[in-house]
Amino acid sequence: MSLLPRRREKIFCRDDGVIRLMSTARRRVTVVAVGGGVFFILYLRGNLENGMAIQFTKMSGSGNDFIVIDNRAAVIADDKKLAFVRRVCDRRMSIGADGVIFVEHSDCADIKWDFYNEDGSAAEMCGNGVRCMARYAVEKNIVPARREMTLETLAGIVTAEVNGDGVRVKLTAPENLRQDIAVALNGAQYRVDTLNTGVPHAIIYSDNVEDVNVQETGRGIRFHKAFAPAGTNVDFVQKVGDRALKIRTYERGVEDETLACGTGVAAAALLSSYKNLVQPPVAVETRGGDILQVDFESPSGEAAAVTEVYLEGPARVAFEGTLREHQ
Repeated sequence: MSLLPRRREKIFCRDDGVIRLMSTARRRVTVVAVGGGVFFILYLRGNLENGMAIQFTKMSGSGNDFIVIDNRAAVIADDKKLAFVRRVCDRRMSIGADGVIFVEHSDCADIKWDFYNEDGSAAEMCGNGVRCMARYAVEKNIVPARREMTLETLAGIVTAEVNGDGVRVKLTAPENLRQDIAVALNGAQYRVDTLNTGVPHAIIYSDNVEDVNVQETGRGIRFHKAFAPAGTNVDFVQKVGDRALKIRTYERGVEDETLACGTGVAAAALLSSYKNLVQPPVAVETRGGDILQVDFESPSGEAAAVTEVYLEGPARVAFEGTLREHQ
């Protein structure tokens, strides 16, 4: 299902409402302007569910980018998803994304999400991805606007409210709190706190996150035996105020630093609160520059008693398009 090599072409791409001229090589791309928007038709070689055209929406949750597909009619069969995800997430040869969100029917919520990281691995939860899915559901009239919706994930049921490009999500209750884990890596010693906010996160505090080698240290912690066999996402966190943090994240499944990670932002805010470094609501600046807001309350004041965690921030549509089989 690789893209067909073609001559170099000029195409247009909408980036935050601005039309930019881009150049691509070795791709067959048809570009159609409709109502001021720009839409892509990408031609893939190989069987695409018996030649069906697949509509997709490219979305960004604070720089964490996703391909969203309405799969309620099973346009992509379950046994085809892994290969499909790996191909379309390739930033050199296809659309490119941190992951793919398939919107599915649910028996216990308004909609169900089936999410895969760019390496094809399934993820229980993704805070930014859920925010994008919620906005997609409203944009496509799958769920009525201005109403709290429920979304089924592998981590449990989450709720979301959409207001323009802003989305507020109630995450699943955090669990598996561990603090001050000693981790030796490349001759250095790290003190690590961990928390599962839908997926596992390991938090390392830094006086200046700009000085951190996220790729090297993040990858080392992510695959460290202390977090085997599943591994962990890794977040480097800096306190910048009584209600403010900065964060950089090495994301499991993407296997690289991403511009934002919603569940990582939530884990950082919660763990920092447990250490009395910040108080909610906490504004967390992501690598992409967006500020995500995390709010929570512990009625008893105990860390383990926090059950309601809210994540709020923008979810934007980058562009839309169609995937077709090339004959």
